[in-house]
Amino acid sequence: MIVITTPTGQIGSQALENLLDSGEPIRVIARDPSRLSPRIHDRVEVIAGSHGDFDVINKACADADAVFWLAPPNPRAKSLDAIYLDFTRPACDAFKAQGVKRVVGVSALGRGVIANAGLVSASLAMDDLIAATGVNYRALTAPSFMDNMLREVDSIKNQGVFFSPLSGDRKFPTCATRDIAAAATELLLDDSWSGRHGEVPILGPEDLSNEDMARIMSEVLGKPVRFQHVPVDDFTAALAEHGASEAMVRGVVDMMVAKNQGLDNAEPRTPRSTTPTSFRQWCEEVLKPAVLA
Repeated sequence: MIVITTPTGQIGSQALENLLDSGEPIRVIARDPSRLSPRIHDRVEVIAGSHGDFDVINKACADADAVFWLAPPNPRAKSLDAIYLDFTRPACDAFKAQGVKRVVGVSALGRGVIANAGLVSASLAMDDLIAATGVNYRALTAPSFMDNMLREVDSIKNQGVFFSPLSGDRKFPTCATRDIAAAATELLLDDSWSGRHGEVPILGPEDLSNEDMARIMSEVLGKPVRFQHVPVDDFTAALAEHGASEAMVRGVVDMMVAKNQGLDNAEPRTPRSTTPTSFRQWCEEVLKPAVLA
């Protein structure tokens, strides 16, 4: 039995799709089961509720061999601990109570690199909390997602510009969520691995700067796209104006400052961590249809 959290989310939905034809029994936890397609309902067991609720996650983990774990975003959280640690503690109790064998979680790069990296530091603390249960655990550690560019679709389409507080010329790794889902699928189906503190970096095939991304988007979309740097103070104000809590604003800003200081560049690139989807391919297959819609 494989349990999938966030089955309608960006990564969870792709992992679920990958697993549907595996022949393994699948159980999903969904706050709103109506968001699952009838095809999904017909092929998996659905537990309604939040996977941050002990009764829900405990029920879902009964007889489970493996769990895909992702703490959902909460832009109005009162603290970063509330997003990652408080939300995950009931699941940790359930993993122990139900004897779950393996957990695969989505986390971030940067362990031991920068002391205060905001959301990243909180995510790494979540990994430690899960590992402390004694369950076999693998954390998929990722840099920024290519898919985050979808938040900029309107400005790319209408103004030919995208914005970021990250440097324009510093090269960073970036990955497609499809590659995170693929790595999760492989681990969920493989019962041969063990160990509590394993990290699986997902680095994409190359490091790119924001200026590189602007050039690639221009070529793929057939129109000029430029990068506009946003000062940290302006970025902070914009997050607050969009309703993010004070803790969330601070967590995101600290994470971005850490990324600008090389947080994501510390992980050595290896054949294993170099995942296949290039930014150009992602633009062709995901961004371009969204911009043309």
